[in-house]
Amino acid sequence: MNNITAFDKKTFIEAVILANKELHTYINTNLSSKDYEYTNIIGFGGDNSLKMDLLAENIFIKHLEKLGNIYSEECGLLNTNKEYTFIIDPLDGSNNFYSNLPYYGTSVAIQKDGITVAGFVTNLISSLVTYKAFDEEIKQISLIDLKEINIKEVKKTKIAIFERAYKYPEICEKLNENNIKFRTLGAVALSLSDTRNYEFVLYAGEIRIFDIAASMYICNDFFIHKTDKFLLICKNKDKFELIKEFIKEK
Repeated sequence: MNNITAFDKKTFIEAVILANKELHTYINTNLSSKDYEYTNIIGFGGDNSLKMDLLAENIFIKHLEKLGNIYSEECGLLNTNKEYTFIIDPLDGSNNFYSNLPYYGTSVAIQKDGITVAGFVTNLISSLVTYKAFDEEIKQISLIDLKEINIKEVKKTKIAIFERAYKYPEICEKLNENNIKFRTLGAVALSLSDTRNYEFVLYAGEIRIFDIAASMYICNDFFIHKTDKFLLICKNKDKFELIKEFIKEK
């Protein structure tokens, strides 16, 4: 990424973080029962949008549209003929949010010529933005004070994450037979971006760019296997090959 200046990198990073900061502040100070209402508007991603989905998207558009095109799960593509495009899931884990299950966030990837050059995934409950930008190391920022914090990495992982496991009981049985403990958490980008803390993260179902672009960039040093139905990210090669065997004929 030698063709982007340090100033431009800083501008991109700050814009994404400030958008997340505004959304985080809203959720913690101004959230109302109306935000949990469905709009009966089918978003670009195919789901009935919550008012909160649209509010979150508008916050990201406000902060980012001056810097690049917007490609979001709710509105689709807003093309302003910019060099960069932001791939946005403005509320990752909408069903968790709706159900008051405290595991949801946001996902923003930056692409140039169809190639991801930065990924940001925010946990709106822990108030942490995890990001990797322009081939630099992974960092975390607290939305409380906007200061960088040391990343806490689990030394000995004990569980895996299998998103949408309920659709694949045969794979669940294989995992149980191999004594692999797993959880289904319900926010795909969040789970994928935290692969470093788990044995692996497996996502089954429709693979949408909004769900995976940022996390795949954050985890691009790990083993990654992607098909039209599965995305597997794993730190350990032996475990990676084992799980690939479980899913190869599904």
